[in-house]
Amino acid sequence: MPMDLAPAPLSRRSSHRVALRQARRDIARHKGRSLLIILLIMLPVAGMTGAATLYQSSQRTPEEIVSYELGNTQARFTVLPVPSADSLQDPLNDGVVASSPGRFDPDFQRTDPFDAIPPGYDVLPQRLLQLTTGVGEALVSLQGREVDALNPAFTGKFSLLAGRASSGRTEVLASPGLMTRFNLTFGQEFTTSAGTFVPVGTIRDAGVSDGNSILYLRAGQVPADVVQGPLTRQSVSYYLVGPDPVTWPQVREANSKGVGVLSRSVVLNPPSREERTVAGSIPRDDSTEAVALYASLGMIGALALLEVGLLAGAAFAVGAKQQVRELALLASSGAEAATIRAVVTAGGLWLGGLAVAAGAAVGLGAAAVVVHVVRANGSARLPGLHPDFLLTAAAMAMGLASCAIAAMVPARQVSRQAVLGALKAGRAPAEKSRRASVAGAGTVVLAAGLLAAGWVLGRSTNDPDRQAEQLPLVVTLLILGAVLAVAGLVLLTGWLVLRLTSRIRWMPLPLRMAARDSARNRGRSVPAVAAVLAAATLASAALVLSASQQAGLRESHYWGALQNQAYLPLVVDPPASADGSRQPSVRVDGHELSSAVADALGTVESSQVITAPESLRNCPDGPSDLAVPARTATSNCLLYSLAKPAANQCPRTPKGRLLDPGDWRCHGSLVNEQPSGAAILVGGEEDIRAALGRSATPRALAVLNAGGMVVTNPVYVSDGRVLLEGKDVRTHEPAASGPGTVHATVRSDSLAAAVLEPAVPVPYYGVVSPETAERLDLHAAPTGVLVQLSTYPSEAAADAASAAAAAVYGQPGLPFQPEAGISQASQWITWSIVAAAALITFNAAGITTGLSMADARKDHAVLAGVGASPRLRKALAGSQGLFTSGVGAVLGTLAGSVPAVLLVLSTDMRTALEVPWLQLSALVAAVPLTAAALAWVFTRPGLALQRRAWIQRH
Repeated sequence: MPMDLAPAPLSRRSSHRVALRQARRDIARHKGRSLLIILLIMLPVAGMTGAATLYQSSQRTPEEIVSYELGNTQARFTVLPVPSADSLQDPLNDGVVASSPGRFDPDFQRTDPFDAIPPGYDVLPQRLLQLTTGVGEALVSLQGREVDALNPAFTGKFSLLAGRASSGRTEVLASPGLMTRFNLTFGQEFTTSAGTFVPVGTIRDAGVSDGNSILYLRAGQVPADVVQGPLTRQSVSYYLVGPDPVTWPQVREANSKGVGVLSRSVVLNPPSREERTVAGSIPRDDSTEAVALYASLGMIGALALLEVGLLAGAAFAVGAKQQVRELALLASSGAEAATIRAVVTAGGLWLGGLAVAAGAAVGLGAAAVVVHVVRANGSARLPGLHPDFLLTAAAMAMGLASCAIAAMVPARQVSRQAVLGALKAGRAPAEKSRRASVAGAGTVVLAAGLLAAGWVLGRSTNDPDRQAEQLPLVVTLLILGAVLAVAGLVLLTGWLVLRLTSRIRWMPLPLRMAARDSARNRGRSVPAVAAVLAAATLASAALVLSASQQAGLRESHYWGALQNQAYLPLVVDPPASADGSRQPSVRVDGHELSSAVADALGTVESSQVITAPESLRNCPDGPSDLAVPARTATSNCLLYSLAKPAANQCPRTPKGRLLDPGDWRCHGSLVNEQPSGAAILVGGEEDIRAALGRSATPRALAVLNAGGMVVTNPVYVSDGRVLLEGKDVRTHEPAASGPGTVHATVRSDSLAAAVLEPAVPVPYYGVVSPETAERLDLHAAPTGVLVQLSTYPSEAAADAASAAAAAVYGQPGLPFQPEAGISQASQWITWSIVAAAALITFNAAGITTGLSMADARKDHAVLAGVGASPRLRKALAGSQGLFTSGVGAVLGTLAGSVPAVLLVLSTDMRTALEVPWLQLSALVAAVPLTAAALAWVFTRPGLALQRRAWIQRH
């Protein structure tokens, strides 16, 4: 009877079951290697999941907005600063004007928010109070709130943290920050400008940080003279309690009266874009921030997914080589090549499934811990935990797919090895083929073409509106180019290792042996280099993008003064009287004020009294008789500024975007900000150094002494001269360049100019000499003191300085607030991504070194058997880690930095390009050194059992 060689029914399914069983048993038998593989794949997935979760958690949901801001109330009515009746607020933020034509209506009268409340609601008011308390012999400011905070209608907004509810006329609640700031305990008396109170409990406002100093009072606890005054209406918000929602048409009607409304129903069901936009509104250009965010996250996410695949490939390559003898035995018993491949691939599925599941769990868990800690500490930075299960599932699926694909490559190689050669030597010699090198070269060329195409397309037009339309295609080309560049370099790794090995004669013995071993065992070295390359690519791209975003923040930051510099006015207005009348201003001596602050702080480097034209303090409020001159013996309504020549106007598109973000006409001091009364300084060399942070040049001093002006921004200079204008702030005329209004110019003077750009764009037009100020009749007088500190003060130190200043003023005065510089609060997510990428890089270097050491254990046994000293073997292990991780770190840094730089240059971020050379150099040096140190430390000095086994076999 002839033999039936046809496959048995369901044989393929049986072979898959065998493969899964064999893979599971191999994983259980090699727990250490399996754990390393799981860790290698788990951390990138955990990093992506955690970063995505934290980013989502930083965004308030509509439900959180209504809970944290409204509690159980229906709406909040408050003052909205609009210039006319045809402006609309942001539906989710009642303090932001989102759409306005910019038209100023001098006859527009704002309505009191209380009068705009529709009938049928109970009203809960909240009044904001500026209170003071004694610190030593002076006063410091703190915030008071007159509100029934523990009313059930505020559940979700206010919550009692410790202590009990207040009762009686003296008991109050306080924020934890106030208790800590003034070292208070429950039951201890606390004296303020509103009276003496006894805190009996701490309360949390879900919308602000616990660190704020807030005193919560009830109605009737605040004296009438504290709550009365001309600014009473602006300080009160009204919360509506009732069953009926406040609709968007009602919000629009309130906006037309100068009243902002945060409505529960509107936040939960916001209107369409057409309904919240008014005709002729000024377009808002937020493209730079959007590009910086989405392009950066897109590139980092793509590189992270590629990294998962390459790390998995390195792990499975080592695992498959460890299985080669067992798989050869399986093949010799009749298993087909497909079954052999299925065993290795099944191992990848098992380990990959465990790794991505553990990675998602760890990422979500770590993000949950961070959110919990942040919320428990009273910070409003993370409103709540917002896991995005769709993105998490997508990341897990793509991670598992990357693992499976990565496992197929070593599976195919192992299945093709000769059974006899595998049984005989434990591993088959590496197949010598140029196909990988040719494919790698072609892939690198293709990647270079995509990167060049993305860069050229991004720079193909000077129209920012057109660039915004092309942006998705540009980012896609650059991301594809970055991914293919990594893949091409991985394919070229074997060729590069061979080229490097041919030039190692001058190296020490351990490094020569490590290089030759890497060239001889490319099945071990190439996956290890690829894993470190992928991790270094991700880290370097994150570093470049994060540094460029920081540079962009520096460019867009509004500098009120130099870094760590505070401005203290010499003229302050005392509190308004009970009837709302204005009291005469108080003038203090500048040297006395600066000495008091210097005595309170030990970090004062210098103090400088600055002089400026007469302020607008005595300009009459409300409608004025324009027949009266702008400046009289008793009033001044003149605001001085520099005219910008028409040729130096910052060019913009019809949609409001900058035509060229790098245009010099769009940067510098006061190029986009409104000037203050002290924008023109009167003084000399010392004033220039104190205000601008730079010493005056000889030419600048010559122009200043000759009756000219030292100008901070060349945009105001034309033919070596500037035009100093005096504007009547009582007037409003249509702007010549676009919507909006401007003040009428009532006088102008042409002056010679010398440009001296400040260290940072501080809000000064420039400096004129006292003689020039007298000639121009500017009525100059000392206006303030610039106090330069060596470091930013703590809250306690700032309180001490405020107290010292208040003692000189004879009243609370202004809080001592130096210029803090660029805020880091909005960048913590970016830096967390950078930290995660760096951690993954070191993880990849360490674990791939461990896997390589496990794969090279027999080689070390051979060395021990022929008499190699433990020192040589440890040096060899360290050199192997140094060589593979060094090559991977260098290639990865190039592969990540170049696409990131091109991405920045091809978008609106190009003016803020910054390459962090120091951090990149540290990455290139630290990764191989860490891998070498780990390999040296964990290589055992003695291998007696392996040496004995080798001797017995030979």
